Amino acid sequence: MPITPDVLARHGLKEDEYARIVGILGREPNMTELGMFSVMWSEHCSYKSSRIHLKTLPTQGPRVLQGPGENAGAVDIGDGLAAVFKIESHNHPSFIEPYQGAATGVGGIIRDIFTMGARPIALLDSLRFGDLAQPGTRRVVTGVVAGIAGYGNSIGIPTVGGEAFFDPCYAGNPLVNVFCLGIAPADGIVKGKAEGVGNSVYYVGASTGRDGIHGATMASAEFDDASAEKRPAVQVGDPFMEKLLLEACLEVLKTGALVGLQDMGAAGLSCATSEMSARGHMGMDVEVTTVPQRETGMSPYEIMLSESQERMLFVVHEGREADVERIFEKWDLHAVCIGRVTDDGLVRVRENGTVVAEVPARALADEAPLYDRPSQRPDWLDDIQQLQPSHFKTFPSTADVLTTLLASPTIASKQWIYRQYDHMVRTNTLCLAGRGTPVVRVKGTNRALAMSLDGNGRYGQTDPKRGAMLAVAEAARNVALAGGVPIGATNNLNFGNPEKPEIMWQFVEAVAGIGEACRAFDVPITGGNVSLYNETDGKAIYPTPVLGIVGLIEDASTVVGQTFPSDGLKIVLLGETRAELGATEYLQRIHGQVRGLPPALDLAHECALHALLPQLVGERLVASAHDCSEGGIAVALAECTFGDTPVGAIVEVAGVTGPAGVPVAHATLFSESAGRVILGVEPRYLAAVLDRAAAAGVEATVIGTTGGGVLTVNVDGDAPLTMAVGELHSVWAHALEDALASPARA
Repeated sequence: MPITPDVLARHGLKEDEYARIVGILGREPNMTELGMFSVMWSEHCSYKSSRIHLKTLPTQGPRVLQGPGENAGAVDIGDGLAAVFKIESHNHPSFIEPYQGAATGVGGIIRDIFTMGARPIALLDSLRFGDLAQPGTRRVVTGVVAGIAGYGNSIGIPTVGGEAFFDPCYAGNPLVNVFCLGIAPADGIVKGKAEGVGNSVYYVGASTGRDGIHGATMASAEFDDASAEKRPAVQVGDPFMEKLLLEACLEVLKTGALVGLQDMGAAGLSCATSEMSARGHMGMDVEVTTVPQRETGMSPYEIMLSESQERMLFVVHEGREADVERIFEKWDLHAVCIGRVTDDGLVRVRENGTVVAEVPARALADEAPLYDRPSQRPDWLDDIQQLQPSHFKTFPSTADVLTTLLASPTIASKQWIYRQYDHMVRTNTLCLAGRGTPVVRVKGTNRALAMSLDGNGRYGQTDPKRGAMLAVAEAARNVALAGGVPIGATNNLNFGNPEKPEIMWQFVEAVAGIGEACRAFDVPITGGNVSLYNETDGKAIYPTPVLGIVGLIEDASTVVGQTFPSDGLKIVLLGETRAELGATEYLQRIHGQVRGLPPALDLAHECALHALLPQLVGERLVASAHDCSEGGIAVALAECTFGDTPVGAIVEVAGVTGPAGVPVAHATLFSESAGRVILGVEPRYLAAVLDRAAAAGVEATVIGTTGGGVLTVNVDGDAPLTMAVGELHSVWAHALEDALASPARA
């Protein structure tokens, strides 16, 4: 087939990129070679628009065992163990085919973890959907949640938490970011590289089909009216097959028979052969007719580009092939030698012995063009950063505002979501879903690991750098709330089309913000994912960096949740409330506006807070801890009362003055000032908590006492808010399910 401009367009390649390919090969590529370059040089695989900026992030630290560049990152957690973790996106596939898109996203991130020699023990997900009243949103929500549940539950890995936001900007482009954490021997981290001339290359796992061909290319383009036609580019997962693959891989790794292994995820066999070869400065010679196939008549092009799930590529030490085959036969899985490691640096593909593709491995894996794309601050930003009195439309009672916010799907209980997940399987889960920061014990030790995913697209829309910094701060703060010391981070950067200077500016600003915050908190980035081209019909999502942070808890028995456990506790507020209503849930839900600057961030205060909280929790000085985020202190206080046994509270807070005309109670109760935490403290420990806060330089104010069945919040001595906890809880607990059951707008 002649390689015309139309052929290049279908492969997502530009003419100058094609000229570069011709220069590398010294000739015109054939179609198989063109396909291999197209997927490996896609944005999804090569990070050609983002890599120069990602290199500015901090990636080193005393606990880092593996940073960016491998299938997942790893940090030392003591006792000879490592925490292995990463986050990945499956955004585009989840819009086209919600169930399989989400399910295979879960399957892919799990493989990234056990590829490193780690046993996966926890999943989290960060989800973004459109307004539930918009047509089509419900189909995506129900499909995505069912897909996550169907895969995670079947494979036996608990989904212990996450987050879900709802905003019209995600209607045509939902975000499905999935995080997985596993445990491995610290000296047993496995790399995805090929070494040893003549060593066997083994294909293991499921058979290859035509599903997922050009999935990586599809994930590197905007959506349009024809997106539904891309269903064949969405993979189909089999969690039961993956469970067998997981166990077989971990068993083989214990034998020492493997040089390296790699998941065949995005770009399939093209990716695994080229990346493993490039990392080891080697080549591979493979025969496609030996690849197990579940469909007849597959061409080399299709076999090399297929993204069928539950497949891995092994490089096996010479003489150890029988060990691999024996173990995979035991698990009733394919383990087929398809080639050999070579020393010529080429990925050579044969069909019945005839060479059908021959490409330098490094050209595929490492030499995609790098773009320093133009970036320009959007003209419209000056306007939306302004928040004037005229932007506030009406001022309902504080009780009505609170119930409206508690009914917002973004704030409301996510029990409809997490009750579909098995979050207790493997018996490691220490904090139940919806009760606080997810925590899992590290079996065989006294330690536990806390983890949190956080990000707020509205903040990113009005100030992408500050929004990204706030995401880092909130994730680290949530880990500290459970008593964890933040030790490593991963990120998923979800943005629109980087070829638009305004979008590229948002990305550059966000990466700069992440770097500044991570350096301030001394939390290294160990890996992550970039998802660009999140646009439909030219309309981009909000800039949505999602930060995942892992924290180490030395004594698992000290973990606390977010709800008040009993009457008679003193309520302590750490941090300061300021009149910060910009980009808040209050401003959007009550006044219909997404504008104004997001909350300010005091990095020194956050550092002190992140150090103080693990100290308070570790010394068992606090009974509960919950941060103030979406909805402000009023929402946070209400959520603190929603324990298994509802516990009310009487609270007194000092008022703050907001924009002209905004009631003091509104500016105080619904501000989203950062760096605030609500503690429940037994009276006998109150003095110790206040002393430690003072020593840390963290403002601490006693604002109330728990008890009864009513939440009363006084502002400057006035009681603008008095509501029964049961009434508030009923609104919060059922809002998401009720919204899903309501008819959508036409």
